[in-house]
Amino acid sequence: MNKKGIFITSIGVIVGAIAGYAYYHFVGCASGTCAITSKPLNSTLYGSLMGGLLFNMFVKEKK
Repeated sequence: MNKKGIFITSIGVIVGAIAGYAYYHFVGCASGTCAITSKPLNSTLYGSLMGGLLFNMFVKEKK
C-alpha cells in the first residue's frame, strides 16, 4: 500500500473512532448488557475498525 492509501485509511480510522464514541455518548446502552456500546472503549474501537475498513474500499490498487 502506498502513502496515499495509508493516509486515506488513517483518516477513516479517526472518523470511525469519533463516530463510535459519539454513538456511545448519544445512543449508548441503557441496560449495560450490550457488548459493543456498553463501554466507550469498545464502541470507539469498533467504530475505528469499521471506519478504516470503509475508507479502505476507496483506495485504488495498481494493476
